[in-house]
Amino acid sequence: MNKFVFFGGKGGVGKTTVSCAYGLKCADAGLETLVVSTDPAHSTADVFDQQFGDDPRAVEGRENLWAMEIDPEEEVERHMMDIKRTMTDQVSAGIVNEIDRQIELAHRTPGAYEAALFDRFIDVMREADEYDRVVFDTAPTGGTLRLLGLPDFLEGWIARLLEKRTESIDLFERAAIGDREARKKASEDPIIARLTERKEMFEFAGDTLRNDASFYLVLNPDELSIRETERAIKDLTEYDLGVAGLVVNKVAPAPDAGEDGTGARYLRERYENERDRIDRIRSEFDAPVVARIEQRVEEVKGDLLAEVAAELDIDVPTVEA
Repeated sequence: MNKFVFFGGKGGVGKTTVSCAYGLKCADAGLETLVVSTDPAHSTADVFDQQFGDDPRAVEGRENLWAMEIDPEEEVERHMMDIKRTMTDQVSAGIVNEIDRQIELAHRTPGAYEAALFDRFIDVMREADEYDRVVFDTAPTGGTLRLLGLPDFLEGWIARLLEKRTESIDLFERAAIGDREARKKASEDPIIARLTERKEMFEFAGDTLRNDASFYLVLNPDELSIRETERAIKDLTEYDLGVAGLVVNKVAPAPDAGEDGTGARYLRERYENERDRIDRIRSEFDAPVVARIEQRVEEVKGDLLAEVAAELDIDVPTVEA
């Protein structure tokens, strides 16, 4: 099993429950485990009955288990301030105000949220040496796919910017001061240094996602969820990120054979419809179903979370004492 494990899917399918249950399963097996929520509708605190912030915090009453919740709005603000500081150091004072205005506008455009969150996302992966397993509870499918697709897009974009910046310095400085000094100027250019740093960061992210990450999709046995899962599998495959398995969550329990009445008939019909859909999921998707989790009456936490963890058929190596 890879070190980084992602659970994604349509909003409301139970990604947080499944992510926390898998984190608990890993921790109980002796793995130092971190659960990271990147979903704006944080529910990790509800599952563990404990507040979490931007830094990892030990889950009370559990060994080997930590959790954190990344605040997307805070990350956007931090990302914007970092860009402002960098640009202020590299341009003349006369255009600082105009740059500030352009940055403010840029952070209201589509994609700004994902770009800001992506930086923190990479920080977590880079700083995860002390953990054996890092479990990501992701945002609903669309946002997650845009986030995971950024390395492919940004690696090429940064490479082109770096090439253009190097060419422009080389031509300008060569005309002004000669060949040798032009090369020296390029090696000392702060913008080239910044672009190189970003390029290396995106290369790290792309390599880690492709070679040290596993992706699981959580879905409910309903048509909307199945269709969105189908689209997600296709998109992840295009990013060269295969899906390791599917978790079918919130499955209606089967009524007892002797039960009758309106409620029992409704439950029996729903159970049969969902069973047909689960059969479709198994036959139509290449990714295996690694769990079929029945819907609980109560909120899933405490002992119920341990029950869900036991239902996840995802291998977890046990750490020997």
